[in-house]
Amino acid sequence: MRKIYLVGFMGSGKSAIGRRLSYFLKLPYYDMDTEIVRREKKTIPEIFEQSGEEAFRKIETEFLKDFRDEFCIIATGGGVAMNPVNRKIMRETGLVLFLDATFPDIWRRIHKDKNRPIVQRSTKQELEDLYHERRKHYKQCAHISVRTESRSLRQIVEYCGFQVNRLKGE
Repeated sequence: MRKIYLVGFMGSGKSAIGRRLSYFLKLPYYDMDTEIVRREKKTIPEIFEQSGEEAFRKIETEFLKDFRDEFCIIATGGGVAMNPVNRKIMRETGLVLFLDATFPDIWRRIHKDKNRPIVQRSTKQELEDLYHERRKHYKQCAHISVRTESRSLRQIVEYCGFQVNRLKGE
């Protein structure tokens, strides 16, 4: 196991849990979207607007293939697990944790977020349909599903940390 990947729908807590898990396990943490923005010198909405979603999805795959070979935590983008190639790369190069949040919890976190263009241009029903469509891919990809409902960030981080340490044999 070289990497720990956090997958899940937007608003499932990948970034918040990734940062805290990094501190808990004393491992470097990277946010995939942030790293792509840094590499491409464009925001994700700019990449979508100028090059299209297909180009962005290729960039995600290249990131997974080329990113540092170090033991670290990576919070992935919400759509990365839709690509079977990406699922294969993640499963073969690390431990994949699916942060399985309920749609009502996710909706509560994201519905007013101006930094999520998809949220601003979609209805609640469209987002819920997308959530259900993507959820099966997160489950296919995951080594471990982590239910987040009725758990604090601390409880989720401790559970994830326990799973990682168990698999490392500690």
